Amino acid sequence: MQKSFLSIGKAILALVVINVIGQYMYTRFDLTEDKRYTLSQPAISSVQDFENPVIIDVLLDGNLPPEFIKLKGETQQLLEEFASKNKNIKFNFVNPLEEAEASENIIAELRKLGLTPANVTIEENGKVSQEIVFPWAMVNYNNTTIKVPLLKNKLGASTEERVNNSVQHLEYAFADAFVKLNIKEKKRVAIIKGNGELEDIYIADYLTTIRDYYNIGAITLDSVASNPQQVLDQLKGFDLAIIAKPTQAFTDAEKYVLDQYIVNGGKSIWLIDEVAIELDSLFNENGSAFALERNLNLNDFFFKYGVRINPVLINDLYFTQIVLASGEGNQSEYNPVPWYYNPMVFSRNNHPINNNLEAVRFQFANSMDTLPNPYKKTILFYSSPLSKTEGTPREINLNTINTPPKKESYTNGNQPLAVLIEGEFKSAFLNRVKPIALKGTMEKGEANKMLVIADGDLIKNQVKNGRPLELGYDKWTNNYFGNKEFLVNSINYLLDDNGLINIRNKKVTIPFLDEKKIVDEKSKWQYINIGLPVALILLFGWLFNAYRRKKYGA
Repeated sequence: MQKSFLSIGKAILALVVINVIGQYMYTRFDLTEDKRYTLSQPAISSVQDFENPVIIDVLLDGNLPPEFIKLKGETQQLLEEFASKNKNIKFNFVNPLEEAEASENIIAELRKLGLTPANVTIEENGKVSQEIVFPWAMVNYNNTTIKVPLLKNKLGASTEERVNNSVQHLEYAFADAFVKLNIKEKKRVAIIKGNGELEDIYIADYLTTIRDYYNIGAITLDSVASNPQQVLDQLKGFDLAIIAKPTQAFTDAEKYVLDQYIVNGGKSIWLIDEVAIELDSLFNENGSAFALERNLNLNDFFFKYGVRINPVLINDLYFTQIVLASGEGNQSEYNPVPWYYNPMVFSRNNHPINNNLEAVRFQFANSMDTLPNPYKKTILFYSSPLSKTEGTPREINLNTINTPPKKESYTNGNQPLAVLIEGEFKSAFLNRVKPIALKGTMEKGEANKMLVIADGDLIKNQVKNGRPLELGYDKWTNNYFGNKEFLVNSINYLLDDNGLINIRNKKVTIPFLDEKKIVDEKSKWQYINIGLPVALILLFGWLFNAYRRKKYGA
């Protein structure tokens, strides 16, 4: 008896010692194959500077559908990892629709905040029902709140793929929010004006989105003719320049100013249309218009950087729809129809910029060629294998929607549409007569990056009642495309000094149960889970009684 008490005392003492040590030596182990709970160094860095509490409200609680229960669990695990790196990280899960009688008002308020709900179809025991879930988190620090989307949708994705995409996106989504809250000095982005670029209202949603990260200003190239040095000096005060769908040719002097900005380290995003055609121009009596080459005087400029934008149109059997009206007056009907000049482009997931993206919508896009030179070129988007190029000038007619395409003619697919260029850029005016005299010019710069996109409309948001809509949203078909996320990822990559965007390369795989097997073997596993424990208890009782009778004769 004394030995038993001694053993129990030793066990209790060992537990006390282990707990005391645990107070001072805390560690966690990630035993998952894909290490999805091991935070990358950029993610860890994103939370280290918080000196006040960061409160995270996750709107995933209550009676959730199975896939969202999984998403909730993964979110909790990840936030625990962040909290282990900084004790100021606090989080809780809430059910925004807990008060059923006020749910309609709450849904309306959440929508006003930009929190789009997910409508989930649940099929259980032969019954189908609809559930509304708000897969969002609100990260609050001091007087600032950042919205974090938890659900990552992709066109045609299964339930398992949707959860995998969402979990894969979680670390970047939260780390990105923490970085926004910690920005002390924002980098500067210049919107280039003066050559017929898109008006502000058509790029308003994108600019509003990136304002969380960057300060934005406008630079007009009109002044290059009178004072090129002043324009270049102003440009050098910006870290990146966006040239969004210019429609007027650049002078050699304007190109040289931009060239020197780039060689001196300025990043740039070019959204270029080499063909002049707009969908609105087709809405006339004939339902047609001519697509003509647009001379922007940029061919020699891009040639030196290793790309060429061709004055052709992409015709793609993977298309997005447009809406046309039929009938007159009150009898009018609006019907979505295929439009082969608006490709729906899927990412090949070959870079942090385009990894795990929703399909992107191009409109009257051109093809691109990559040319041999020392720079690294990454093609971020291609047209589909079932696409072709059409030369210009060419008549574009709305009647093409009534003519079935000849699939056998689509033999020129996989055309580059967006190219990332990286390297130590040399001046495009190297060994050439300079159009103007500038101070502080350079023939070769340090490592730099440039993105060229063969579609000026990729950044263009639609407008309704004089107000800009979300970039990537089509008000006519009510579809969402990944344009905004692609362009936000692009600018983050070009200006990312801490490598945060590289988290998007992380791959995770969540194991799921086989739904068909569950249905087929439901009864068997119910018997095993319920019947087997009962049988084992009865067997143990019978054996124990048998042992007592044998030992004590009772």
